[in-house]
Amino acid sequence: MSNEPQRVNLVRRGRWLEYFTISWNLLEGTISVAVGVLAGSIALVGFGFDSFIESASGGVLLWRLHLDHPERREQAERFALKLVGASFLLLAVYVTVDAVKSLVKHEPPAPTYLGIGIAALSLLVMPLLARAKRRIAKEIHSHALEADARQTDICTYLSAILLGGLLLNAIFGWWWADPAAALLMIPIIVKEGMAALRGETCADCH
Repeated sequence: MSNEPQRVNLVRRGRWLEYFTISWNLLEGTISVAVGVLAGSIALVGFGFDSFIESASGGVLLWRLHLDHPERREQAERFALKLVGASFLLLAVYVTVDAVKSLVKHEPPAPTYLGIGIAALSLLVMPLLARAKRRIAKEIHSHALEADARQTDICTYLSAILLGGLLLNAIFGWWWADPAAALLMIPIIVKEGMAALRGETCADCH
């Protein structure tokens, strides 16, 4: 008996996971940027913009999967990933400049418990989402979904860094922890950007 119906169902679940990821990141990004601007938190603003770019990256996968012609899929992916990669690198520059400026000028961010809540919630949701993507990717042999699961893992790391910086500022008044957390994000963001420019984010999509 053919397993095609089961595969179709798994692919459908994989797509719903992508839709959830995009929606979550858009909501998370909007709240993070708004709260980060109000509190003067560079780490929170950087995290929010990263969420927006992650949404665009997830959109690349869905866009490619919905195009019929293989050549059009390849062209669409290359173009979109270059935009995503460039966005990550621009974000890295912005966060670096703003964080260094904050450290030099001793600009303390206001404690933000809403920001702490966002980071903590993301730290709970992202590992579960990554695990679900990885399980389906293994079942349908999708390198694309596996790569996207790794990106979700990266979101978990960023959430942990952000949460640490926000908590240190809120509990101990260590104002420098926020821009320091932002700077700790830079290598991860740059790595994502370079991977996207090389076309690795959605490589070998099935």
